[in-house]
This record gives sequence, structure tokens and C-alpha cells, in this order.
Amino acid sequence: MPLSVIISNLLKFFIQFSLFIIVWIYFLSNNTSGVNPNTAILLFPALVLLTSVLSLSFGILFSALTTKYRDMRFLLQFGVQLFMYVSSVVIPLSEIPEKYQWIFKLNPLVPIIETFKYGFLGTGVFSWADLLYAASFTFVILIFSVIIFNRVERSFMDTV
Repeated sequence: MPLSVIISNLLKFFIQFSLFIIVWIYFLSNNTSGVNPNTAILLFPALVLLTSVLSLSFGILFSALTTKYRDMRFLLQFGVQLFMYVSSVVIPLSEIPEKYQWIFKLNPLVPIIETFKYGFLGTGVFSWADLLYAASFTFVILIFSVIIFNRVERSFMDTV
């Protein structure tokens, strides 16, 4: 189930990304727009893959937990909305005071989003160390999710 959700959302993402490219090219051709792409744009496939694997990992974990604990789905709906506010979607990392940036950087999506911004727009914060943290976190949560899923899978039929 989580893999099908990832694939369908990737399809929606590439449709939305095509529209973004059209608008991006328009602003790129406008010399006063402040859009300054750079070589970090080449990381785009890796960033999409990293985001997809992170989503798949959390999807596997949450599907296992919501099967066992039914009311957790309501908490997850609220949690996903809250998660958006602790990523750099709403507030750019550069707008956060330096002493509090480490809190936002604990979110593995922050380096990914900031690298997207840095590559396509020329703004944002780019750090190889932060991207390495995001990749490491993604790998660890994937392993953890698969282990939890395999343990809970034995009792799925008893719960459902």
C-alpha cells in the first residue's frame, strides 16, 4: 500500500513540477526576478529519491502502527500538518535565528527542501553535512520501519 501511494504521489509531483518549470523559465528569462540557479540543481534526482524513500519509510512505519493502534491515524493527520510548520516550507531556514536553526535541522526534510531552493532559485542554505544527515536518517528509519513492519505483520490478521 505505501509504495502505491508513493508512486501515485510521484506522478502528481512530476505534473506539478512541469508547471513549476514553466513558471521558473519565465522568471529565469526576466533578469530582475532574482532567480539564480546553480549546479546544486543536478542533485534534483537524488533529492526526489531521498524524499520518496523517506516517505516510504514513514508510510511503512505508520501503516504498521495504525493497524495495531487504530486511533493513531487521527494523531497522524494532525502530525503531518504540524510537521509542515517545523520544516522550511513555511519559514525559510535563513529567517530563523542562528541559535535555533539546529532544532529545525533535526527535521530530515529541511536540508532536502533547502537544497531544492538553493539549486533552483539560488536562495536557501546548502550543506553537504546536512544532506548526509538526511540520507543517514532516511536509511535508519527505513531499516527500523521494515523491522517494525515485519514484527507487527504476524498479528495483522488478528488485529484487522
